Amino acid sequence: MQPVVTAENLRKSYGSTVAVDGVSFSVLEGEIFGMVGPNGAGKTTTIECLEGLRQPDSGSLSVLGFDPQRESNALRVRCGIQLQQSNLPERIRVWEALDLYSSFYPHALDWEPLLVQLGLEEKRNASFGKLSGGQKQRLFIALAMLPDPQLIFLDELTTGLDPQARHATWEMVRAVRARGKTILLTTHFMEEAERLCDRVAILDHGRLIALDTPAALVRGLGAGERVIFHIDGALTPELASALAQAGEMQVDGDRIALQSRGEAEMPLVSTIVNLLTAAGLRYSDLRTEQPTLEDVFLKLTGREMRE
Repeated sequence: MQPVVTAENLRKSYGSTVAVDGVSFSVLEGEIFGMVGPNGAGKTTTIECLEGLRQPDSGSLSVLGFDPQRESNALRVRCGIQLQQSNLPERIRVWEALDLYSSFYPHALDWEPLLVQLGLEEKRNASFGKLSGGQKQRLFIALAMLPDPQLIFLDELTTGLDPQARHATWEMVRAVRARGKTILLTTHFMEEAERLCDRVAILDHGRLIALDTPAALVRGLGAGERVIFHIDGALTPELASALAQAGEMQVDGDRIALQSRGEAEMPLVSTIVNLLTAAGLRYSDLRTEQPTLEDVFLKLTGREMRE
């Protein structure tokens, strides 16, 4: 597979704020490539530079062989773009929006089949303001598909959607990729990145701090299973000490989580059950979890809240 997007040492500042600080990566043809990171990590600025919407301070960018700044007109008819904040007039009808936007492209797709494929056929005469959040996102995907693009940018596609709409949108993204398209997306949702993306770039404070497949990033964490349970009663110092020797422990009221430290003679869950039984302490809701991309994200970027 050949790279269809390359960024080399991309930098962008707003006054004294460095939004993107020397970011380099490539996106391969036919893959779903994700960028994740906390608020202010530089995801949207990076994608807007690639789309030609922002002028980088320095660095080299190539999108489908074009310079996004100098050859933006040639690029726009080859790319589909769904912005983080998109809107349409409240009273424009679904079919009117598709018909209007198709007139912008010299070789636009027939938008009638898109209505069917994206589940909007029954809403063709509905005004934009009457659509649900998921229906609006499907319409924006349809608009992004109109130029029959080789590359599609999706910026925070499922923010604000309920779980049902989010999962339906994921299926649509997979269907778009199955048509031979390359997708570059940004997201706040680690589950979304883990389920959709072939490779993930993690950004923090404008820097690229990790890039690999979700599975490789999780393996690199080097963490074993996590066991979570609730206790009915007080955690004695003796039991707390014994549990802490079995794994890294977090206590939140009656909820206890233990993370294994690696290989052990006995599975962590067995050790915990034996300790609780020997202490005569009742427990409930015991379950095991494997490490996820969210664990990688939190380890690399920290757990503090950011605005």
